Amino acid sequence: MRMLTTCCLLLAMFIPSRGQRLIDNEATTETRALYQNLKTLSAQGLLFGHQDGDAYGVGWRAKKGRSDVKDVTGSFPAVHGWDIGKIEVQHNANLDSVNFRKMHRWIRDAYKRGGINTVSWHIENPVSKKSSWDKTPAVKDILPGGSAHTYFLRQLDLAADFLNACKSGSTKIPIIFRPWHEHNGDWFWWGKGNCSEEEYIQLWKFTVDYLRHTRKLHHLIYAFSPDRSRMDLNNAKESYAYGYPGDDYVDVIGLDNYRDVGVSKSPEEFEFKTANFVQVLEVITQLAEEKHKVAALTETGQEGILHPTWYSDVLLNPIKSRSTIRLSYALVWRNANMKHHYAPYTNHPASADFIAFYNDPFTLFESNLQHIYQSGKPLTK
Repeated sequence: MRMLTTCCLLLAMFIPSRGQRLIDNEATTETRALYQNLKTLSAQGLLFGHQDGDAYGVGWRAKKGRSDVKDVTGSFPAVHGWDIGKIEVQHNANLDSVNFRKMHRWIRDAYKRGGINTVSWHIENPVSKKSSWDKTPAVKDILPGGSAHTYFLRQLDLAADFLNACKSGSTKIPIIFRPWHEHNGDWFWWGKGNCSEEEYIQLWKFTVDYLRHTRKLHHLIYAFSPDRSRMDLNNAKESYAYGYPGDDYVDVIGLDNYRDVGVSKSPEEFEFKTANFVQVLEVITQLAEEKHKVAALTETGQEGILHPTWYSDVLLNPIKSRSTIRLSYALVWRNANMKHHYAPYTNHPASADFIAFYNDPFTLFESNLQHIYQSGKPLTK
């Protein structure tokens, strides 16, 4: 039965869908426009994103109008990443100590400036009551009929309440929502080995159906994002398909990739990693086009940016030089401190290269965007 199920999933995954559309037929006007504009812009350049960039940076925290990216380039990133881990246990701040009330304000401010917001969810284990990284099996228990299902519904409602409150006036702010990420790895309780593939797919579908139909949230764009480190590049498409819930449940064909962009110890290793990087990005581009969806590098970066020209040599040039790669955005992870950071800060050794990256016509930051939530208007300045 397992083999038959997996074969059917793979067959369904590679049958092209009919026409590009959001999976939510009732999506708001702004959400539909954003999705179409992400697709349009993916043929023109690469939107740059940064996690938690408005909330803190290296050596500072919660300063209005500031980000490390803006300090270096003069512009906010185009895509602003957030995480709502701990909303499910009613904390005032997330797992990285970002206050949820302030997060709402930063999301609203980015939207009003014309930026894009994406939200992930490092949800605590609903069975063990420990962190996302606690591997106590839980997925079977939180599905309908499971012993922890009622508790999980309360958690999901708290996340839905947060997402529902992402507003600017009466307008719901479109959010690229990225739950249950890196599921093909074994480090999260919803990951491979801690639940079955079928259970994971049921969890994804239940989450989307609950948010769409029960909570009636129609401003979400759903991003699927396995981890590159657990993909078999000899069978890349099939490997990517692990846990894929079907075209009716995914809007963004995403990928988290730190493996191919880490520090290289030799020119040969750099060439090898670059070839792998190109291959996986070509794969998600192909899948997105076959399915009439949007591709994205949903997490990436080199911790500490030890390669001073990382942004040009590792990220930009392999993407820019190949027409076979079309991504809507690439988001690097957060700037926690001088050791754990992924975007340059003032006087960082990679700052000069990052400015060149910013000035390249192929890259798109918030200052380059206009009318991103409208249809039929110019999208760049």
